[in-house]
Amino acid sequence: MSSTTSPVSSASAAWKPSKDPERPLTGLRVLDLTRVIAGPTATRLLGALGADVLRIDPPGLPELEEAFVDGGFDKRSAVADLGNAAGLETVKDLISTADVVVTGYRNGGLDRFGLGAETLLAGKPDLVVATLSAWGSAGPWRQRRGFDSLVQAACGIAEEYGHLDDDGWKPGALPVQALDHATGYGVAAAVLALLAERLRTGAGGMAALSLARTAEELFRLPARQADVKAARLPQPAYRETPSAYGQLRFVGPPLLVDGVQLQYRRPPVRYGTSPVAWSQ
Repeated sequence: MSSTTSPVSSASAAWKPSKDPERPLTGLRVLDLTRVIAGPTATRLLGALGADVLRIDPPGLPELEEAFVDGGFDKRSAVADLGNAAGLETVKDLISTADVVVTGYRNGGLDRFGLGAETLLAGKPDLVVATLSAWGSAGPWRQRRGFDSLVQAACGIAEEYGHLDDDGWKPGALPVQALDHATGYGVAAAVLALLAERLRTGAGGMAALSLARTAEELFRLPARQADVKAARLPQPAYRETPSAYGQLRFVGPPLLVDGVQLQYRRPPVRYGTSPVAWSQ
């Protein structure tokens, strides 16, 4: 992760943390310009902590339903065409009153709309901006598209976890798209760190994370000793809720508040059915 902070704004942001220990982000406005797993994982956690999260997707590019539902708790979903002048103006109006913007497109993908991280922060110095990409913001692959499995192959994880079977050697992989989830929680942590700094100085800032950097950080972890047995993780506490997609069975957020697991407040809404506006 890399991060920077901008000069102190002429007026500090009005948002302050709630005294509710389970929903400290109540009233925080988060614009979610992400898709698939990593970005929605980050904004889902911010929503669980009380933030007003509005996800914006382009028309004509529907999300995979399973991924959308999994990442859709405690947020709303709208569609806006950034290629249309009116749609782009509406999104920029939202940003002008946002506290946080999270983007998850390839590096430079939003620049042509004037929505690059540096441009956003220059226009609103108290904004917190977090970006995530597959390959990072430097190097020859910085503008390439990518996703978890490709990054695992390129970074050596597929080789590290490869195995032999009756048909010969086969590449392996970390389970559950682990780079996506780990990077998503890293994005949420970066947002919280930048918000804490904004409360202290009045200045916004930005953080850039990537799946490739997460892979490198995993490789830096110390190897498990051969004589140490891995502990078995406890079975997750599944919950169920009715939703627009039927009855859902899910696992809650991976956070404890005073020893009790944090819970989602709202199930996912139907894709693209929310107004392009803040709820508060």
